[in-house]
Amino acid sequence: MANDKRGAFVVLEGIDGSGKGTQIRLLKQRIEAEGCPVCCAAEPNDSPFGAMIHQIMTGRIRTTNDVIAALFVADRLDHIQNDTNGLLKYLNSGINVLEDRYYFSSYAYQSVDLPMDWIMQANAPCEKLLRADMTLFIDVPPETAIGRIEQNRMSKELFEEKDRLARTRERYFEAFEKRRDTENVVIIDGEGEVAEIAEKIWKAAKHLFLNEK
Repeated sequence: MANDKRGAFVVLEGIDGSGKGTQIRLLKQRIEAEGCPVCCAAEPNDSPFGAMIHQIMTGRIRTTNDVIAALFVADRLDHIQNDTNGLLKYLNSGINVLEDRYYFSSYAYQSVDLPMDWIMQANAPCEKLLRADMTLFIDVPPETAIGRIEQNRMSKELFEEKDRLARTRERYFEAFEKRRDTENVVIIDGEGEVAEIAEKIWKAAKHLFLNEK
């Protein structure tokens, strides 16, 4: 098992409405059924930077794209290193971590006009500290995502518009290509039923939690 030493760090990515939250919960249940300790995390966290990001996302604070992206980098550094609930503390204690959104587009979600090279350079200190053992990208068309958001939420956040979701999806693939990150990124077709998608995710990631090749 991965938690005999360091825990496994698995990230679920996708545009809003891709079903990440549901799939993280189901994956957590599967891992725990195997007797492995696991916790779930997400960005932004409750750091001072995270609090500002939440205010930006709800429209209470207006600022520029580069400031938004820089805030996400600062929040992520705390997210990784925090002495109380940082990701490294959990992983080094043998606890598996499932993360909702950790890739470049996470902190550039509203900053869709920033060059990906700038975003990657800004993220470099974070990536040196912690990189995912596997990134699962749940891929759905923006039309599907918007439909799920409108059906399942009381309100939409500022970035949940079809064109913005489409551009964010493009930027994920741009980041994957620029990094040549094909070894630990798995694209999951997110158009099926919830249980069907969960099986695809488990098939892709279970070797990190079981003694399997």
